[in-house]
Amino acid sequence: MKLSKNDPLIVIDVQKAFFNPAWGNRNNPEAEKNIEKLILQWRKMERPIIFVQHVSNNEDSFFYIENNEAIEFMDFIKPTKEEVVVTKSVNSAFIGTDLYQILVDMKSEHIVITGLTTNHCVETTTRMAGNYGFNPILVSDATATFDRKGMNGEIFPAELIHAVTMANLNEEFAMILETDFLLNDRI
Repeated sequence: MKLSKNDPLIVIDVQKAFFNPAWGNRNNPEAEKNIEKLILQWRKMERPIIFVQHVSNNEDSFFYIENNEAIEFMDFIKPTKEEVVVTKSVNSAFIGTDLYQILVDMKSEHIVITGLTTNHCVETTTRMAGNYGFNPILVSDATATFDRKGMNGEIFPAELIHAVTMANLNEEFAMILETDFLLNDRI
């Protein structure tokens, strides 16, 4: 399978709010480097990129709308005027946005998903994309997550959460690939 010229790269919530140390331990320190590689290759090949930005009205959120610096994209992400920016306020990039219609209008065979965090907005958007029939490809090493505390106080490591999320999505909601394999064999 080769990707078509109009199969977009979707970059979810790669924002400065994730620099806040309150998030705790994180897996995959190479995620941003891999996301950047994908962005550069998509631009080189003149393929569409859609950036998703989380902005919340909840004052307790790290993405609170009045916390201007935290809701900004990380410095390596600078959308061009041709690239689409979708602003969302919930986990799915499809809810309350025009992402669905944008993808329908692109007539893409697949969408390629990256971003933060694996088990929140990336997973929710990937599941919906699969249900909508957009044939998502989730790039496992271009996403990352944080440790989570369970109901009984048990800490679940980020690596485990990431791996289980990939297992849950694999072949049911998305095709799971790594950055280098995608760049070398699929585009």
